[in-house]
Amino acid sequence: MSSERRSSWTLAALAAPCLPLAGLGLPLVVYLPEFYANELGLSLSAVGAAFMGVRLLDIAFDPFIGGVMDKTRTRYGRFRLWFGIGIPILMLAAYMLFMAKPGVSAGYLWLWLLVIYGGFSIATLAHLSWGSVLSPGYDERSRIYSWWQGGNVVGMILVLTLPPLLGLLGVPGHALGVEAMGWFIILLLPLTGLLALWKVPEPFIVRPQQRSGLREYLGLFKRNSVRRLLAADLAIGTGPAITGALFFFYFERIKAFDKAEAGGLLLIYFIGGLVGGPIWTRLSYKLGKHRALAVSTVFYAIVTAGALVIPPGAWLIAAGLMFLIGLPFSAGPFLLRAMMADVGDEERLQSGADRTGLLYALLSGTVKIGSAAAIGVTYVGLDLVGFDARAAGSTSGLLGLQVMFLAAPAALSLLAGWIIMNYPLNAERHAEIRTALEARDLAEAAPEFGAEPKTSEEIHAVTRPAQ
Repeated sequence: MSSERRSSWTLAALAAPCLPLAGLGLPLVVYLPEFYANELGLSLSAVGAAFMGVRLLDIAFDPFIGGVMDKTRTRYGRFRLWFGIGIPILMLAAYMLFMAKPGVSAGYLWLWLLVIYGGFSIATLAHLSWGSVLSPGYDERSRIYSWWQGGNVVGMILVLTLPPLLGLLGVPGHALGVEAMGWFIILLLPLTGLLALWKVPEPFIVRPQQRSGLREYLGLFKRNSVRRLLAADLAIGTGPAITGALFFFYFERIKAFDKAEAGGLLLIYFIGGLVGGPIWTRLSYKLGKHRALAVSTVFYAIVTAGALVIPPGAWLIAAGLMFLIGLPFSAGPFLLRAMMADVGDEERLQSGADRTGLLYALLSGTVKIGSAAAIGVTYVGLDLVGFDARAAGSTSGLLGLQVMFLAAPAALSLLAGWIIMNYPLNAERHAEIRTALEARDLAEAAPEFGAEPKTSEEIHAVTRPAQ
């Protein structure tokens, strides 16, 4: 692994853009819908239709832009170029959405959501794919994506602290808190993006362009390793999304905390995720990525179920348990993305084509489907069991709320562990794939070597420039 190891400074530069990108992703789900409905005066139905409709269109955009990235050949690389294109798009759209004033129309919201989600897909897909080509090493990929996930968690922590920090400073108004999030994103995007473009290389691709469209995208589903990763990613991602969607309902109505106390628990949950990243990275070195992931799913299921026994109002106990629940939060996102990089090698060996962009477009799709389903299904479920979000003193539907908050994420986590436990593309199989790829690449690069194997001295004699 040492010859393939990237410096920590390089990986820190790669992870830096995760701060504003994660800082953008959280408000898009948690803050902006409520801001446009309550502060800017749009109807709930108009806001809901805009966010859901654009999200569905965004899912269809991923395979298109992933295929375009795979076919891109420039002196600046494939993914670095597209990442750079995504940054100014996001800056403009973030300004228009976060700085909007009362009187905007539903059409305004639709337009700038389309722009921001398009830019977000371009930037995040390019960023993920860029990380996958930094090293062919099985363990090094775990390390690369551990840094990536660490940047995401830090970004979410920072953006969560902005509204309460403004309150402590005496700055009134929810709208100003949303604007502060917008400026956080707008200012950090160019700074961190330029740092990554300056410090993080991208290996030059000399292979000719391959067809990379919808047919090839759908064809990837035929691969067993792809189906397993997508199923596991959907299950692992949906569980925490359900937790997030029901978090304040559960801790306010079941455990008797106020909103500020519940917000503190959410912050501790993400701190646990930050601490957990290096733990799962080390475990993946010892057990392999798929087994480390399986261990994390069992741990998550156990500690999530433990939230049932938190005494009402016992904030310190709740904080300790939320830290434990947060520990495995990072494992799924970074290990599955490191495993998808290995699948890219498997695909290239068998098809001869580099499908990196399309493979990560698949993972982007499962994240979006899981987050949308978590809100849609759980909120409909709460309505069916009689839960009233506005009736603070009502006990109706509280049992259903507890089942959805505790049992559903735990069950999904165990399902993901079962799916991934016997995953076939382990370290040994990946080493065989890399050996075969390197042999084929060498033969294609130097066909004059002939069919007979050459010694190191003979190879150097052929490839050494003329004196």
